[in-house]
Amino acid sequence: MTPSILVVSLIFIGISMLVSMVLKGKFNAYSKIPLSNGLTGKEVAEKMLRENGIFDVKVNSVDGFLSDHYNPGNKTVNLSPEVYNGNSIASAAVAAHECGHAVQHATAYNWLMMRSRLVPMVQFSSGIVQWVLLLGVIMVNRFPQLLLAGIILFALTALFTLITLPVEFDASRRALAWLNRTNVMTSQEFPKAKDALKWAATTYVVAALATVATLVQYILIYANGRSRN
Repeated sequence: MTPSILVVSLIFIGISMLVSMVLKGKFNAYSKIPLSNGLTGKEVAEKMLRENGIFDVKVNSVDGFLSDHYNPGNKTVNLSPEVYNGNSIASAAVAAHECGHAVQHATAYNWLMMRSRLVPMVQFSSGIVQWVLLLGVIMVNRFPQLLLAGIILFALTALFTLITLPVEFDASRRALAWLNRTNVMTSQEFPKAKDALKWAATTYVVAALATVATLVQYILIYANGRSRN
């Protein structure tokens, strides 16, 4: 890793850690505020799915802190124990967000479909891209094509992180719209849910910026190597 890439990486690692700390703080704070109606994350998720006409998606509990996700492969909304069993503002917000992805899947939301098609390619490239990039930087003056191959592989990851942004923003938009028009939250609780999802989305923005910045650094290294040949 060159000094410039190392500096960029350290900057975004610092930003990412800061955002993660804020997100965890928000989640912990809003996890201590119970919903006035007492619904758990599981019940919120099932209610949102049902009211959106989705009956073939199962709501599961999975291990891990903030490990919540929607799996389009087996149509499951997977919630961490704190969200699944919790009856807080945070639990409801996270559960509704993950169900937002289920609604995207049910309606064939274009960005989600595109991201799903990229998953196999990104999984393949992630296993070898760092080694290809490392060897490519070392051999850039003698064999620049290797670094170019690494850049192409890494570009898939960058594209994936960029496509993830509209997917995550739209899932939060759907979740908040549903929470706002139902009786799940009061007018005092809703802004807190909106704040929690805003900070969750920020983590994806930081990740996307970090990936794009790193990609640009590798492209500049490749261009400099080509100019010396």
